[in-house]
Amino acid sequence: MKSEQNVAQCARCPLARRERICLNRRGKAPEFCPTARGKKITDRARREYAEPAVREFARLSSVQEGAGYAGPDRKPGALHPVKTRIEEIMEFARRMNYSRLGLVFCVGLAREAAAVEQIFASHGFEVVSVVCKVGAVPKEEIGITDAEKIFSGEFESMCNPIAQALFVNDARVHFNVLLGLCVGHDSLFFKYAQAPTTVLAVKDRVTGHNPLAAVYGRESYFARIKGGALPKAPAQKESRPKRKPR
Repeated sequence: MKSEQNVAQCARCPLARRERICLNRRGKAPEFCPTARGKKITDRARREYAEPAVREFARLSSVQEGAGYAGPDRKPGALHPVKTRIEEIMEFARRMNYSRLGLVFCVGLAREAAAVEQIFASHGFEVVSVVCKVGAVPKEEIGITDAEKIFSGEFESMCNPIAQALFVNDARVHFNVLLGLCVGHDSLFFKYAQAPTTVLAVKDRVTGHNPLAAVYGRESYFARIKGGALPKAPAQKESRPKRKPR
């Protein structure tokens, strides 16, 4: 493994934002700064942007970034954001001439998915939506034991992000929008999806799908997430009670 000085550690940068060389050409750089030390890699990335389709995607992404703030005279410290993420997703899709969207969602956010689909459709987009449980594949097929299910003793469909990706690929969607897939399942979707993908919301069962709440509350309500406070994951989950009949 490379020495720490040769590995990017941007999250550890001690400099104020406007003092950083990545934001100010006259700025400073710590020893681990990839802008100052990683010219070989950044040059390789710049060559990728020379490819016309990549360049246009990147250009319109930056156009969308700027359009998210109000006022012609924008200055640092006085920015006024005016667009929600769902608005930006639709605007960016318009800029890219994407008309068919893939809405890939978790069954736990089915109501939200229905609302999002209606919003997209009301703006003229064609929507192909695929739920995580598509295919009704039993969890046992991937080696899940009864004790590892949410409800022991019952049939449970596995989350199926590969099938979700294959369905939207088959429909030839132009742009995918993820809504609430589990950690890991989202990674598999990214791996198998052919069209570009963005994320509207991620799953966080505790915070109402606002994972930064735990980060902001790390010194108080969510102190357990700090190093040394998390218990080790058990080798196997304990058996869970069966679901009571309704």
